[in-house]
Amino acid sequence: MTGTAGTRLAEFWPLFGLSIRTPRLILTPVRDDQLPGLVDAILAGVHDRSVMPFGVPWTDAPRDILIRGSLKYQWSLRAALSPEDWTISFAVQHEGRIIGVQDLSARSFALLRRVSTGSWLTLEAQGRGLGKEMRSAVLSFAFDHLGAHSAVSDAAVWNAASLGVSAALGYQPNGTTLAEARPGEVREQQQLLLAREDFRRPEWTAAVEGVEAVQPILAGA
Repeated sequence: MTGTAGTRLAEFWPLFGLSIRTPRLILTPVRDDQLPGLVDAILAGVHDRSVMPFGVPWTDAPRDILIRGSLKYQWSLRAALSPEDWTISFAVQHEGRIIGVQDLSARSFALLRRVSTGSWLTLEAQGRGLGKEMRSAVLSFAFDHLGAHSAVSDAAVWNAASLGVSAALGYQPNGTTLAEARPGEVREQQQLLLAREDFRRPEWTAAVEGVEAVQPILAGA
């Protein structure tokens, strides 16, 4: 979305004017013109099919249902967004191509000042430190621009890659839960908590644009 049309739409829906830039990535709330690239990234594969890293096994859906479901999910996030309950699904762009999604969510943020994160990357993009970079980006945004006090996340106990990113950023174990990853398949889930003062910040500073316009929507300010 570029030019006058993109600028005007950001006036009506300020999230479309939000962007976070890191040394290698650009994160923007998913726009309709990015949906084809997002679908391509999903179809390229985001995890080993023998395991299910997500709490909801959405990647197991047949191709056509997976595509439609992914589009419906993105549209539903916009429709449901309010200061009391919101999720921003950031498209993660690397070298001009969407390689994944980084979600940032909160409930009663103005009171609790806590955010939650979740993400996925294409298999091709994994193992290069990009997952850590994109989570650092949204944590910096939440702590420094929205005034969050803490962040939570979780991962399957076998998911060493995700847990390694969390540990590197300063998260601490916060108990475990049990989940049904796939029908009839029980999985232990590690809960994680990060206090703002424990955030292990990257050497770079995220460049954030459009935050003033989204603060009333996200923080009720």
